[in-house]
Amino acid sequence: MGSAWLSGINLYATVATLGLLQRFHLVHLPGDLGYLSTLWVIALACSLYAIEFIADKIPAVDSVWDAVHTFIRIPAGAVLAASAFAHAEPSTRIAALLLGGGVALSSHGTKAAARLTANLSPEPFSNIALSLIEDVIAIGSTILMVFHPVVILVVVIVFVALAAWMTPKIIRALRRMFGRRETISPAPLST
Repeated sequence: MGSAWLSGINLYATVATLGLLQRFHLVHLPGDLGYLSTLWVIALACSLYAIEFIADKIPAVDSVWDAVHTFIRIPAGAVLAASAFAHAEPSTRIAALLLGGGVALSSHGTKAAARLTANLSPEPFSNIALSLIEDVIAIGSTILMVFHPVVILVVVIVFVALAAWMTPKIIRALRRMFGRRETISPAPLST
């Protein structure tokens, strides 16, 4: 579940870090996650991470990037979770797939909402700071996950509980924010 949660925050940093840790024999990843250590997967993940690192710093590009990645991070989180249970019975793999997608949705949704709010801010520094914090969380938590999986499981459970509690509040805040913009915009001219 840790890899699914982290994929919602920064998929490419997570995949690259897991692949490098396995490639340098620092960990043995479960199930089919060992395939992340192939050279072409690591190279692709690092290349996409480099693109995301730059894209995350530009507010308009970041918002579009997050919107597009809604359709990438969540399924990838589901696949990562299911891949960890590749040698388990099919019902366990399906449960991991469903839970992994839900966990990735919670982290991606929270991240995207926070970044959208920061992107609407006129100053660029909060956006850049959030992006750098996400990178540190993704890479640091991936390392924590492989060496202390119980700790990251507790972090994921706490995060999902907080996300469930905060989601209605975030939705209300976004409605108010976009509702104000609609009321401020001029009425259409009638002819």
